[in-house]
Amino acid sequence: MSGTIDPLRLFSDYLRVTGVAHLGPEPAGDPALVGKRVGLLNGSAWIALWAQYFGRQYLPGAHLVGVGNEAVQLSFMAAHARGEPTPPASNIAAFVRYARDLVDLAAVDVVLITCSTMNRAYRQVEAVLAPRGVPVVQIDRPMMEAAVARGGRTLVVATHGPTVESTQALLREAAEEMGGEITFRGAHTEEAWKRLAVCDVAGHNEALAHTIRGALAEDPGLSSVVLAQLSMAALLFSYPEPERAFGVPVYTSAECGMGRVREILAR
Repeated sequence: MSGTIDPLRLFSDYLRVTGVAHLGPEPAGDPALVGKRVGLLNGSAWIALWAQYFGRQYLPGAHLVGVGNEAVQLSFMAAHARGEPTPPASNIAAFVRYARDLVDLAAVDVVLITCSTMNRAYRQVEAVLAPRGVPVVQIDRPMMEAAVARGGRTLVVATHGPTVESTQALLREAAEEMGGEITFRGAHTEEAWKRLAVCDVAGHNEALAHTIRGALAEDPGLSSVVLAQLSMAALLFSYPEPERAFGVPVYTSAECGMGRVREILAR
């Protein structure tokens, strides 16, 4: 693997996205966001790059502080494979600890749960941070609300099996709490996940596009598409105008979730 990668370019580009730890504000960005800190509560170490990249795209000027590790995802996957309830209680307890650390150690202004499989930890994280006055955002919730507001039938696409149930549950909850109704069709494309696992992001995106187009051909009445995981926002790299490409709105947690954080910070 090392022989196929230019390490100088890799680490230079990586640092352009993540930066290094610092105490001051970001040097530039939206004046409403400069000086604000966002805690990124990730469910795995590898997804942290996605959170940092899209955070810089949609929250320019905010200081991004991430936490999370591979153990959370492995624990969730193992429980799912055994047919046990997910997320495991130990995962929720870990997220509560991580969220507390983001506030107590880094003094973040808002915490964003970036993990779709761990959106079930929202209530517990919200409860522990409420006395500290720090709001919590589920990265998937705003796109669910957008789908409910649009109405009609929604296509919910996932690439990772353990995500399916938690994502669909969140869509139902959003509809119930908004006083609306939602009907949806689920699609699970394991091929996209396999492409991602072998570092083929372009192949991941084409597998997603194939699934979306196939579902729309079978069910022309679909009114919108929801991409269940933050990693799936990589589709925007290949299809920067997804509504034009597919004929219906395609909601990503990156754009919608980060947009909600921006609204909170800009108040």
